[in-house]
Amino acid sequence: MITASAVTSSVATRKHAPPPSVRLGALALACIAVALATLGVGAVRVEQPRAIEALFGHGTIDQVRIIRDYELPRILMAFLVGTGLAVSGTVCQSVLRNPLAAPDILGVVKGAALGVVFLLLVYPTAAVSYLPLAAFVGGLFAWAVVYLCAYRRGVTTPARLVLVGVAVTALCESIIRYVLIDQSQGIGTALVWLTGSLAATDMSRVWETSLWVAVIVPLVVACASRLDVIGLGDDLAHGLGVAVERTRWFTLLLAVLLASACVAVAGSMLFVGLIAPHIARRFVGSRHAVLLPAAAAVGTLMLLVADGVGRGADPPVELPAGMVTVAIGVPYFVYVLSRPL
Repeated sequence: MITASAVTSSVATRKHAPPPSVRLGALALACIAVALATLGVGAVRVEQPRAIEALFGHGTIDQVRIIRDYELPRILMAFLVGTGLAVSGTVCQSVLRNPLAAPDILGVVKGAALGVVFLLLVYPTAAVSYLPLAAFVGGLFAWAVVYLCAYRRGVTTPARLVLVGVAVTALCESIIRYVLIDQSQGIGTALVWLTGSLAATDMSRVWETSLWVAVIVPLVVACASRLDVIGLGDDLAHGLGVAVERTRWFTLLLAVLLASACVAVAGSMLFVGLIAPHIARRFVGSRHAVLLPAAAAVGTLMLLVADGVGRGADPPVELPAGMVTVAIGVPYFVYVLSRPL
């Protein structure tokens, strides 16, 4: 039974809680602090604070080269990919009104993986520079199949999109396994990519990915108010003047483009798009104007921690960041499932 004193205490707690802007600022500072703390962690270790000094060009030539040429691109990519996957996951959960939705469930991740595996194993002589393009095309193709199969009489429903997405994901996974069995050459590279890693990152890939993130994320944020309304249900959103089908199609397309671009450069980073929005909601609530940047910060933190742990756990052996994100995400996923959704 809820007593009057409990209600009063709850209201007082909300009143004295920091405003969302303060909590967003704290998340941003945490991202910067973790990024600086993980500088120099890896097979060739550069101790702090020399790693930070090397970032600004001070120290030995080797230290500066390690930090600027190898560590800095990975950290910047963690910011970009963490932001992209978390924002994409937030859109999927909001538009589909499913707290367990993520880019994975729409077939995007497995479609991108299928594109890369096909290129690596069927055309082993193809240049590595074609991998992001293959992943991007594979993710978009899988999403197109999902949307076309779920489209009926001018509308799509969240339930139909989810069901078709699960089916397409399973189909892509089965084809991937067949190709891995049928083609043995290059299987090691394919498996590393399927696990997800930031190891092959350089500044050229950072700049390419930053263009996608810089264009698509602001477009998603511009749709924040419409995402809030769609969360109330299709009928009520129609009554409030929102073009539900057009908004659903447009925002999901943005989410798919963002996820495809991130998976193309970092591989299958599981659980970031699923878990980051849940954690962000506990910090700032469900209003998308603050939820989207909060989810981006949480996704960035997850990847920064995962990449730092992967580099520093057992040098010179490096654990793929995707493996660490699974280790982080599974316990929280079980915790989420144990509570009312």
